[in-house]
Amino acid sequence: MVPRYARKEMLALWSDERRLATWLEVELCACAAMERVAGGPIPPGTAERLRQAAAAAGPLDLVRIREIEAETQHDIVAFLTYLEERLGPEARFLHLGLTSSDVLDTALALLLCQAIDLILDGLRGRLLPALRHQALRHRRTPLIGRTHGMHAEPITAGLVFASSYAELDRAARRLQASRTEIAVGKLAGAVGVYGSGVLSPQLELEALAQLGLVPETVATQVVARDRHAALFAALALLGAGIERLAMTVRHWQRTEVGEAEEPFGARQKGSSAMPHKKNPVLSENLCGLARLLRAGAGAALENIALWHERDISHSSVERVLAPDMTTLADFMVHRAATIVEGLTLHPERMQQHLQQSLELCASEKVLLELVARGLPRGQAYEIVQRHALGALAGGAGLRARLHTDPEVASRIPPSVLDACFDLQHHLRHVDAILARVFGPEVLEGP
Repeated sequence: MVPRYARKEMLALWSDERRLATWLEVELCACAAMERVAGGPIPPGTAERLRQAAAAAGPLDLVRIREIEAETQHDIVAFLTYLEERLGPEARFLHLGLTSSDVLDTALALLLCQAIDLILDGLRGRLLPALRHQALRHRRTPLIGRTHGMHAEPITAGLVFASSYAELDRAARRLQASRTEIAVGKLAGAVGVYGSGVLSPQLELEALAQLGLVPETVATQVVARDRHAALFAALALLGAGIERLAMTVRHWQRTEVGEAEEPFGARQKGSSAMPHKKNPVLSENLCGLARLLRAGAGAALENIALWHERDISHSSVERVLAPDMTTLADFMVHRAATIVEGLTLHPERMQQHLQQSLELCASEKVLLELVARGLPRGQAYEIVQRHALGALAGGAGLRARLHTDPEVASRIPPSVLDACFDLQHHLRHVDAILARVFGPEVLEGP
């Protein structure tokens, strides 16, 4: 069944056709390297003739390969048997000295690198630019910051987007690093020591170079699985960063908050029972999918410890993890970009919440002003807290209460006290923060 979340580019990457074509490419590159190595067992030109024969024969016959595998119960053996049928006698020169994992692990590295490239294209080409645009567009759109879900002090909407940008930019750099770490193949035989007499470190180096890979430092029968675990952990962290962004959108869209809402189509329906509903379903979907990426990272960690030079316990896990996690991550990047690109902000609602809590948000500034003017911190805290909680309970606001407090009035002049409630005091360093994210050129913007 085709996953509903799969983009066509990633779906094609993990198709049976692409997987088997990649196996063939590994075999042909190994064959070509064997021709060039001094004393190699393969006649010159064999690899090229096999490549031409494969191209002339057309697409691989998946039905026939599956028929053979049903008998052999071994995928690589079935593939090689099919190639002998298809390409003729010279196909006997394929797979000389190799073990199945030489082909499987090297091909998996190629496919994972291509999958990472697709994910990075979405991150750097769409999601990060969308976040940057919103961050700079709303750099001076004030809203109330929240801690513990409660009103705290003013920030700007631009800072929220910039925070996600910085986090997902780190995720992109982790993915890039994991691509380097996973771009490793292995053509070293049954236990990694080139024991067949056909293979050698030089041959392996030459063959893998054709594929854009380097040899595993110390191979067993397989490439070490800490490399794969690092990649899947990087994908899990990417998912967590997207989830944090999606969680913010969900909270913004709550009825009692109403500060922003994700895109909602003209004919979209929010509920089968309640026509008034506009639910943040895109963001909720992303929060759910992030759980799958985290679960996959745990499974990848379990794959690291294999018996001796190899057992097969990791194989079944990776046949699910590799396509599913990369496809999910790719989908999540583009869905998150859709949300950010189409997000509707409601500055007027943000302003209402600021007015609701603006005076209370000045509590820290007043506290520090009292301390600076000689009042012990504990005593200053009690004074400001008493008036703040009184304002929350109703009646006069915090500023009015402080103006009438003899202890405060004796220490802070009225004009200085009023200045503590200036919104711009809280936001005076926003541009400097954005410059840390996007570079100093943003300081020149409007």
